[in-house]
Amino acid sequence: MKNLTVGRLSRTVGINVETVRYYENIGLMPKPERKESGYRIYSDSDVERLRFIKNSKLLGFTLKEIKELLLLRIDEDTTCDDLKEKAERKIEEVNLKIEELKKIKRALEKLAQQCHVNAPKSECPILENLEK
Repeated sequence: MKNLTVGRLSRTVGINVETVRYYENIGLMPKPERKESGYRIYSDSDVERLRFIKNSKLLGFTLKEIKELLLLRIDEDTTCDDLKEKAERKIEEVNLKIEELKKIKRALEKLAQQCHVNAPKSECPILENLEK
């Protein structure tokens, strides 16, 4: 696939056109070549890079972290250990988020158990706790 328009690129990868433009503006995607008409044109390497970004986001990496991964990707001195370290840091962050979500779940379950069937909202423990 050569000379893709931004619309075709976005459909190929499954990302919104505005997202592609945003990634260009923040430097995640290189500025594309342009036809004489001014239309952006993209190549296979752009498809590959955009898929890399999309898949990295799906794994929970931030845009800043994705920038770092992209730099590691092109750095000749990068080893698998360098990338493994990034993945392990992300795993630690995910584990912390899971623990936070478990705490939230327990708190919500406790509030829900305190609710009385058909009680007026003025006596609702959920509202009372949220107002504290």
